[in-house]
Amino acid sequence: MDEPKGTGQPSTWRSRPRRAAEGRTATGAEPPAVSEAAGAADAPCEPLHGVDPYATPPYGEPGPWAPAPPVQRPAVTPPRGVPLPGATPAHGTPLPSATPPHGVPAPSVTPPRGIPAPALPPQQGAGSSPVTPSDSAPAPSHEDAAPPHGTLPHGVPVSAATPPHGVRVPGQGTAAGGAGEWPGGRGYAFQQPVPGPAARPPRSTASRLSRLAVGACALALVAGVAGGLIGAYVERHGQVTDIELPQAGADPAADGGPRPKGSIAGIARRALPGVVTLHARGGGSEATGTGFVLDRRGHILTNNHVVESAKGADAVRVTFSSGQTATGRVVGSDSGYDLAVVEVSGVSGLRPLPLGDSDAVRVGDPVVAIGAPYDLDGTVTTGIISAKERPITAGGEEPGSEMSYVDALQTDAPINPGNSGGPLMDGRGRVIGVNSAIKAAGSGSALPDGKSGGSIGLGFAIPVNQARRVAEELINDGRATHPVIGVTLDMEYRGEGARIGGSGGGGEAVAKGGPADEAGLAEGDVITRVNGKAVADGEELIVRVRSHRPGDRLELVVRRGGAGGAERSVSLTLGSASG
Repeated sequence: MDEPKGTGQPSTWRSRPRRAAEGRTATGAEPPAVSEAAGAADAPCEPLHGVDPYATPPYGEPGPWAPAPPVQRPAVTPPRGVPLPGATPAHGTPLPSATPPHGVPAPSVTPPRGIPAPALPPQQGAGSSPVTPSDSAPAPSHEDAAPPHGTLPHGVPVSAATPPHGVRVPGQGTAAGGAGEWPGGRGYAFQQPVPGPAARPPRSTASRLSRLAVGACALALVAGVAGGLIGAYVERHGQVTDIELPQAGADPAADGGPRPKGSIAGIARRALPGVVTLHARGGGSEATGTGFVLDRRGHILTNNHVVESAKGADAVRVTFSSGQTATGRVVGSDSGYDLAVVEVSGVSGLRPLPLGDSDAVRVGDPVVAIGAPYDLDGTVTTGIISAKERPITAGGEEPGSEMSYVDALQTDAPINPGNSGGPLMDGRGRVIGVNSAIKAAGSGSALPDGKSGGSIGLGFAIPVNQARRVAEELINDGRATHPVIGVTLDMEYRGEGARIGGSGGGGEAVAKGGPADEAGLAEGDVITRVNGKAVADGEELIVRVRSHRPGDRLELVVRRGGAGGAERSVSLTLGSASG
């Protein structure tokens, strides 16, 4: 290498070249061989102390300035999930090197990709000539340029410390801007990218599993506590919320709307306003029964045994279904038919019940009984017609009372004490009978319902055809007439049929000029049939006769002289007798 020309300046002001690796120049070539004598003669005088790297260089020449502290710029908040810059590296990660110590040259910065790395000046030392900036080594070839990824030439130390933008790194220049300069600048290095924070080490699978286990245990604990509290509340109060029972949807019937006319409810709704409850007082006792309105003039039909104890003008109290009360007067009564008529006055809005035809009733027809059993007014029961033309006798147990003979309608509709005098109605809401008696358990005959126990399904009603005739006579005449044949019967006869006269007759066997006398009947004859129906005894014959009106014609079958006599048919017209 040629010796540099003198510049007239002291050698101490020369730029201090970057020390090359031992045994190589800054360009990496082998240094020329120089004899030790020549080197000693040509070597400049060196101060006793080392070269001050911070000495002020000559004017116009770059000097080894100390790097300025980094400029603090506000960091931009990265998006969510991007690691923050400047984070503390994980344990064990090597820290980047700091500013080199005094006397140690700063490493060069790798130029951008594609720009050749600058040549390094040869190391100044004994036996070598000092190199000035103008005498810098020639530009390195393509082979000596920086590798694509910025790797420095062999022997040059690498530092991770990056100086701030625009701060010159000592001993660093550019490749084309003169000695020690990069293109486009004077002794300044390119800005290096800011290294990002160290990657966060992934969490281990065991850590995640342990956290999941802890969360599951906490959830199970909370669920157990909540379940225990709910269970305790349910056990104490029986329920979590109030119970609401299901209910069928509303319909016209549920809203109290009209029912079909043929239904039990429809019949009861129309009939109840015409049914009354009767309380009769007299002789220190009080009887309770039922009645129903016959007309708008205030006539009410009931049983004779309901009002027979009434004594005085206001002995009968009448209560209507609306709650209105009135005082009743007995217009007429007949113990043989067990019927009576009571009249009320001063009552408006009376609802008479329609009367039907009892002869048209058939066994099995549905019926409705309305009354006040045990003084429970407005009670409605239902049943069927169990039998027709059932001969019954009732009453006569009390001294002076007369036996009642009824060709009754039998029903299984419950009839109890207090139902006497109430209506028995068919499926169209028409009265077909007057409830009068029941068959009580242990009794041999039918009894008025006021003198018996409860119902056993054997109730009896006076046919309305008979009751209508008797009621008309009681209203019009105050008394009723009975159809008769003009004979006295032997009530002690135990044979089949009804025997005329005899020891149990108690009077004239055949009334002179009466129906039986005109038909040729005589004492001792036995009547076995009436209008084709068999007659079992004297009571049944009376019942068969009273089921007709006076003036009706009857066909009788008679055995002359007794049960062994010749049998013949007799026709007669019924007579009349006052009750």
